[in-house]
Amino acid sequence: MPNYYTNSLTRLAKLSFDASRTKKGSKNSIKAYNKLRKYHAHVANQKKDYLHKLSTSLANSYDYIFVEDLSIKSMERKDNSIKLGKYLNNRSYSMFLNFLQYKLEWRGKRLIKVDRYFPSSKLCHECGYKNDSLTLSTRSWVCPKCGNKHDRDINAAINIRNEGLRLLALNNSL
Repeated sequence: MPNYYTNSLTRLAKLSFDASRTKKGSKNSIKAYNKLRKYHAHVANQKKDYLHKLSTSLANSYDYIFVEDLSIKSMERKDNSIKLGKYLNNRSYSMFLNFLQYKLEWRGKRLIKVDRYFPSSKLCHECGYKNDSLTLSTRSWVCPKCGNKHDRDINAAINIRNEGLRLLALNNSL
Protein backbone atom coordinates (compact mmCIF):
# COMPACT_ATOMS: atom_id res chain seq x y z
CA MET A 1 0.00 0.00 0.00
CA PRO A 2 1.30 3.47 -0.80
CA ASN A 3 2.39 5.47 2.25
CA TYR A 4 0.21 8.51 1.67
CA TYR A 5 0.43 9.72 5.26
CA THR A 6 4.17 9.21 5.72
CA ASN A 7 4.92 10.76 2.34
CA SER A 8 2.95 13.87 3.25
CA LEU A 9 4.34 14.37 6.77
CA THR A 10 6.75 17.13 5.77
CA ARG A 11 4.03 19.13 4.00
CA LEU A 12 1.63 18.57 6.93
CA ALA A 13 4.32 19.74 9.37
CA LYS A 14 4.95 22.89 7.33
CA LEU A 15 1.24 23.72 7.04
CA SER A 16 0.76 23.04 10.75
CA PHE A 17 3.74 25.24 11.62
CA ASP A 18 2.45 28.05 9.37
CA ALA A 19 -1.01 27.83 10.95
CA SER A 20 0.35 27.87 14.49
CA ARG A 21 2.44 31.00 13.78
CA THR A 22 -0.57 33.11 12.82
CA LYS A 23 -2.52 35.27 15.24
CA LYS A 24 -5.51 33.30 16.52
CA GLY A 25 -8.84 34.44 15.08
CA SER A 26 -7.34 36.51 12.26
CA LYS A 27 -8.25 36.02 8.62
CA ASN A 28 -4.79 34.62 7.87
CA SER A 29 -5.21 32.14 10.72
CA ILE A 30 -8.54 30.97 9.31
CA LYS A 31 -6.97 30.60 5.85
CA ALA A 32 -3.98 28.68 7.20
CA TYR A 33 -6.12 26.28 9.24
CA ASN A 34 -8.45 25.72 6.27
CA LYS A 35 -5.43 24.89 4.11
CA LEU A 36 -4.23 22.40 6.74
CA ARG A 37 -7.70 20.87 7.07
CA LYS A 38 -8.01 20.47 3.30
CA TYR A 39 -4.63 18.79 3.05
CA HIS A 40 -5.53 16.35 5.85
CA ALA A 41 -8.75 15.55 3.98
CA HIS A 42 -6.78 15.09 0.74
CA VAL A 43 -4.45 12.53 2.36
CA ALA A 44 -7.38 10.68 3.94
CA ASN A 45 -9.23 10.60 0.62
CA GLN A 46 -6.17 9.20 -1.18
CA LYS A 47 -6.03 6.34 1.32
CA LYS A 48 -9.78 5.68 1.12
CA ASP A 49 -9.68 5.67 -2.68
CA TYR A 50 -6.88 3.10 -2.71
CA LEU A 51 -8.69 0.89 -0.17
CA HIS A 52 -11.94 1.07 -2.15
CA LYS A 53 -10.19 0.08 -5.38
CA LEU A 54 -8.32 -2.78 -3.72
CA SER A 55 -11.39 -4.14 -1.91
CA THR A 56 -13.46 -3.92 -5.10
CA SER A 57 -10.89 -5.86 -7.13
CA LEU A 58 -10.66 -8.55 -4.44
CA ALA A 59 -14.45 -8.77 -4.10
CA ASN A 60 -14.78 -9.18 -7.87
CA SER A 61 -12.06 -11.86 -8.02
CA TYR A 62 -12.85 -14.24 -5.15
CA ASP A 63 -15.91 -15.96 -3.68
CA TYR A 64 -14.35 -16.49 -0.24
CA ILE A 65 -11.68 -14.40 1.41
CA PHE A 66 -10.00 -15.58 4.61
CA VAL A 67 -8.33 -13.02 6.88
CA GLU A 68 -6.78 -13.09 10.31
CA ASP A 69 -8.83 -11.17 12.87
CA LEU A 70 -5.97 -9.10 14.29
CA SER A 71 -6.19 -6.91 17.37
CA ILE A 72 -4.94 -3.67 15.86
CA LYS A 73 -5.63 -1.67 19.03
CA SER A 74 -3.20 -3.76 21.08
CA MET A 75 -0.58 -3.55 18.31
CA GLU A 76 -0.86 0.25 18.24
CA ARG A 77 -0.34 0.73 21.98
CA LYS A 78 2.84 2.52 23.01
CA ASP A 79 3.64 -0.06 25.70
CA ASN A 80 3.65 -2.81 23.08
CA SER A 81 7.13 -4.08 22.24
CA ILE A 82 6.42 -4.07 18.49
CA LYS A 83 5.70 -0.30 18.25
CA LEU A 84 3.72 -0.26 15.01
CA GLY A 85 1.28 2.56 15.86
CA LYS A 86 1.79 5.04 13.03
CA TYR A 87 2.55 2.28 10.53
CA LEU A 88 -0.72 0.44 11.32
CA ASN A 89 -2.78 3.62 11.33
CA ASN A 90 -1.42 4.43 7.90
CA ARG A 91 -2.56 1.01 6.64
CA SER A 92 -6.17 1.29 7.93
CA TYR A 93 -6.66 -2.47 8.26
CA SER A 94 -10.06 -2.29 9.93
CA MET A 95 -11.37 0.21 7.36
CA PHE A 96 -10.18 -2.10 4.60
CA LEU A 97 -11.92 -5.08 6.23
CA ASN A 98 -15.15 -3.09 6.52
CA PHE A 99 -15.01 -2.15 2.83
CA LEU A 100 -14.23 -5.73 1.87
CA GLN A 101 -17.00 -7.12 4.10
CA TYR A 102 -19.83 -5.05 2.65
CA LYS A 103 -18.63 -5.41 -0.95
CA LEU A 104 -18.49 -9.19 -0.59
CA GLU A 105 -21.97 -9.23 0.98
CA TRP A 106 -23.33 -7.17 -1.94
CA ARG A 107 -22.03 -9.79 -4.32
CA GLY A 108 -23.29 -12.77 -2.28
CA LYS A 109 -19.77 -13.78 -1.26
CA ARG A 110 -18.18 -14.27 2.17
CA LEU A 111 -15.38 -12.89 4.30
CA ILE A 112 -14.28 -15.42 6.89
CA LYS A 113 -12.20 -14.24 9.84
CA VAL A 114 -9.79 -16.67 11.47
CA ASP A 115 -9.44 -16.25 15.23
CA ARG A 116 -6.64 -13.89 16.32
CA TYR A 117 -5.26 -16.54 18.67
CA PHE A 118 -4.86 -19.13 15.92
CA PRO A 119 -1.09 -19.83 15.66
CA SER A 120 -0.90 -19.19 11.92
CA SER A 121 2.83 -18.52 11.64
CA LYS A 122 3.92 -21.00 14.32
CA LEU A 123 2.14 -23.99 12.80
CA CYS A 124 3.76 -26.17 10.12
CA HIS A 125 1.23 -26.41 7.30
CA GLU A 126 2.62 -29.81 6.22
CA CYS A 127 2.58 -31.87 9.42
CA GLY A 128 0.84 -29.63 11.99
CA TYR A 129 3.83 -29.22 14.32
CA LYS A 130 3.56 -26.09 16.51
CA ASN A 131 6.85 -24.19 16.95
CA ASP A 132 6.37 -22.29 20.22
CA SER A 133 9.93 -20.92 20.23
CA LEU A 134 9.30 -18.77 17.14
CA THR A 135 9.89 -15.03 17.68
CA LEU A 136 8.74 -12.08 15.57
CA SER A 137 12.25 -11.48 14.26
CA THR A 138 12.47 -15.02 12.83
CA ARG A 139 11.47 -14.75 9.16
CA SER A 140 11.98 -18.41 8.20
CA TRP A 141 12.24 -21.68 10.12
CA VAL A 142 12.71 -25.40 9.56
CA CYS A 143 10.15 -27.79 10.98
CA PRO A 144 11.92 -30.26 13.31
CA LYS A 145 9.26 -32.90 12.69
CA CYS A 146 9.04 -33.04 8.87
CA GLY A 147 12.13 -31.01 7.86
CA ASN A 148 10.30 -28.51 5.61
CA LYS A 149 11.66 -24.97 5.43
CA HIS A 150 8.95 -22.33 5.91
CA ASP A 151 8.89 -18.64 5.12
CA ARG A 152 6.95 -17.14 8.02
CA ASP A 153 4.49 -15.09 5.94
CA ILE A 154 3.80 -17.72 3.29
CA ASN A 155 3.34 -20.40 5.94
CA ALA A 156 0.92 -18.15 7.84
CA ALA A 157 -1.06 -17.46 4.65
CA ILE A 158 -1.37 -21.19 3.91
CA ASN A 159 -2.45 -21.89 7.51
CA ILE A 160 -5.03 -19.07 7.42
CA ARG A 161 -6.41 -20.45 4.14
CA ASN A 162 -6.61 -23.99 5.58
CA GLU A 163 -8.26 -22.80 8.80
CA GLY A 164 -10.69 -20.64 6.80
CA LEU A 165 -11.66 -23.62 4.66
CA ARG A 166 -12.17 -25.68 7.80
CA LEU A 167 -14.39 -22.95 9.32
CA LEU A 168 -16.31 -22.66 6.05
CA ALA A 169 -16.96 -26.43 5.96
CA LEU A 170 -17.99 -26.33 9.63
CA ASN A 171 -20.47 -23.47 9.02
CA ASN A 172 -21.90 -25.14 5.91
CA SER A 173 -22.49 -28.41 7.73
CA LEU A 174 -24.55 -26.72 10.47
